[in-house]
Amino acid sequence: MSDSLNTPEIPDAPRPDRATGEPRFPDGPRADPAGSHFERRIRSFQPRRSRVTAGQGDALRRLWPKWGLDIDGQRTLDLGELFGHDRPVVLEIGFGMGEATARMAAADPGTDILAVDVHTPGQGNLLNLADQQGLDNIRVANGDAIILLREMLRPGSLSGLRVYFPDPWPKKRHHKRRLIQPEFLTLAATRLRPGGLLHCATDWEPYAEQMLEVLTAHPGFENTRPDGGFAPRPEFRPLTRFEGQGLEKGHVVNDLLFRRVPDLTGHHS
Repeated sequence: MSDSLNTPEIPDAPRPDRATGEPRFPDGPRADPAGSHFERRIRSFQPRRSRVTAGQGDALRRLWPKWGLDIDGQRTLDLGELFGHDRPVVLEIGFGMGEATARMAAADPGTDILAVDVHTPGQGNLLNLADQQGLDNIRVANGDAIILLREMLRPGSLSGLRVYFPDPWPKKRHHKRRLIQPEFLTLAATRLRPGGLLHCATDWEPYAEQMLEVLTAHPGFENTRPDGGFAPRPEFRPLTRFEGQGLEKGHVVNDLLFRRVPDLTGHHS
């Protein structure tokens, strides 16, 4: 989410013991965890470079080995083992600074959240929030969510998928970079269990219309709205600071709530 764009930045604490070229967080998130193992493709995200605060850096050093995951595409995850218990798992793609993710985790302790982003300050911030609030149902993944879905998650392993305020790529020549496309939905449908909820939200109306169009056309999903349109913001999705600022400026936020169709309808998983 775009909250991170509005977060004040504090310079890193000096680290005189770090040699030139040595990673800032030796046991933390890697710069390119999947490396060259997978084909180059059009990416729907762009890494944002910004300063890591002292608190975020401390959280990364302390908590990444415990609650962090690099998306290397080299293994299949056992989600029960990852979280240490067997509960429904929701994948959140793009969590910004993590405030909304932490609030959702606190409000629903019976659901585990696997939160993916490439923004190091946000990763540190979410780890810090989880630690401060005693949330054991958050794990933070670093890297490309497509590789995570395709290479590391088992079919039917997710009970939900959340994509809140993805990059809208507003220029027409960049529309191919948008995440919500038929190919992505086909992949997502295989990883969601039947009845699993796909929840998207965007404040970019042309993207919202495209999302509605491709989701409505996809055989793996059905709209939870009887009228086939957008949904009101559900109570479980917190109003973020970024979203509130946009609403004050007259932006329209659209939510889309689609369910993975049951296999008994004849659609394959």
